[in-house]
Amino acid sequence: MTHLTIEPSILYVGTPVALLSTLNEDGTANLAPMSSAWALGDVVVLGVGVGGQTATNLRTRPEVVINYPSPDQWQAVERLAPLTAADPIPPHKQARFHHNRQKFTAAALTPTPSDLITPPRVAECPLQFEATVVQADLDAKGNFLIAQARVLRVHAAPHLVIPGTSHINPAAWSPLIYNFRHYYPLGPELGESFRTETPSPKGV
Repeated sequence: MTHLTIEPSILYVGTPVALLSTLNEDGTANLAPMSSAWALGDVVVLGVGVGGQTATNLRTRPEVVINYPSPDQWQAVERLAPLTAADPIPPHKQARFHHNRQKFTAAALTPTPSDLITPPRVAECPLQFEATVVQADLDAKGNFLIAQARVLRVHAAPHLVIPGTSHINPAAWSPLIYNFRHYYPLGPELGESFRTETPSPKGV
């Protein structure tokens, strides 16, 4: 195989979209889309721009709900994408973003109370992780906040859960994938890991 050497402006090779619910200093809820999140045991590592409202909230009020939308909710995600709760708008966002603190209303999404923390969950999202930030650091260049959020409680839509277990049925769950700034669903299953706890029926 022959490869080309390229310099892409972004490196989102296909990562799940999450909506982060945090609390603003005035007590209102902020809701922000992002796609730099990955799980390490019961900790989800979040990467957010350091100049945004979400980074401020995670540092000063370290509670967050990590809401995972399904593919059919991509338009709600995109309605949030050009909004910022930061006031004034950070210089690097002024050309393409506008200020709005009514994020749930703007996205036509519904806040619903969390069990253990103050920020609300997104009722329409099939998976919701209530979490608290246990460590937050800047990245090597100082452009991003890397927050380690310990998950305290997981909420899952009933149709996603294998009956009688706490396992998500991977055949029922499809995250919204952010693929080089385009939205995609998952494709059909190709196989399973030898570590799976939810083996597919034989012949599938």
